[in-house]
Amino acid sequence: MSEFESEIAEGERYRVGYALQPKKVKSFLQPSLLDYAKQHAIDLVQIDPSIPLEQQGPFHCIIHKLHTPQWNNHLQQFSATHPNTAVIDPPDLVSRLHNRVSMLEAVTHLQISIENATIGVPNQVVVNEPKAPDFDKIEESGLRFPVIAKPLAADGGDGSHELCLVFDRDGLNSLSAPTVLQEFVNHGGVVFKIYVAGRRVKCVKRKSLGDISEERLRTLKGEVLPFSRVSNLGVEDEGGAVEKTEMPAQCLVDELAKALREALGLNLFNVDVIRDSKEPTRYLVIDINYFPGYAKWPSYEPFITGFLLDVVRTKAN
Repeated sequence: MSEFESEIAEGERYRVGYALQPKKVKSFLQPSLLDYAKQHAIDLVQIDPSIPLEQQGPFHCIIHKLHTPQWNNHLQQFSATHPNTAVIDPPDLVSRLHNRVSMLEAVTHLQISIENATIGVPNQVVVNEPKAPDFDKIEESGLRFPVIAKPLAADGGDGSHELCLVFDRDGLNSLSAPTVLQEFVNHGGVVFKIYVAGRRVKCVKRKSLGDISEERLRTLKGEVLPFSRVSNLGVEDEGGAVEKTEMPAQCLVDELAKALREALGLNLFNVDVIRDSKEPTRYLVIDINYFPGYAKWPSYEPFITGFLLDVVRTKAN
């Protein structure tokens, strides 16, 4: 008997609608998830966003990752007349993660210090002039090179994932605007990805950009390197870094996930966190993504199914 079966009333089933882009459907709604959810009383039903939801219900819960005005209108109308249907998550709250400044604002207000570890964000500033960056603003912010240049918009549109490393002021002139300049912090070539689905949390390690030595940095003046070319940098050897790196304390991971869930008002997101190579007790949140790639790690099926059961049962009560 699984961890859920004893909690399911005989014959009780829940209808969960999903509205996702075709690419997301393919990656997330794998047969293993559909089968596992079905075995545990969850029927996942695809929603056609071009048709009013009234014609496709009923739903106990709706999960989605669409941003069109038409879809938002359909969802708003349906929610107004069906308050007992859980919507994961409200579009106006999700939109905060579509901007690389507002997404991290919640982190700056957190007061988390566990086992001598602290959590913050890298120094960053927004550049609005494409060919003549506001150098005064950069100076005032105390931003140091190298920096990671990221498009301000993080809505999944064209170009929103085109990140690059910039090594000095000269490199800024080739950037498009508006751009977020985020200070690059050496972090041992490892990023911690914390996946959140309601009160359920999982942290995994992934390979990241390697550390850049001061000596190597002096040879990169004027360079602007897209992330696709960073592997050719010849950065310090981080062989086996992921396997060797110690995970953050679970209590720190859980507290960060809980605090952000409450601050953002969201259920489905992941947080990218790095650990400062120079200060191992200093953790930095560098990105927050809505409805991330849960299927990238094994055994995501119980994680997602358990979350959906949490949602529909809470709403039913």
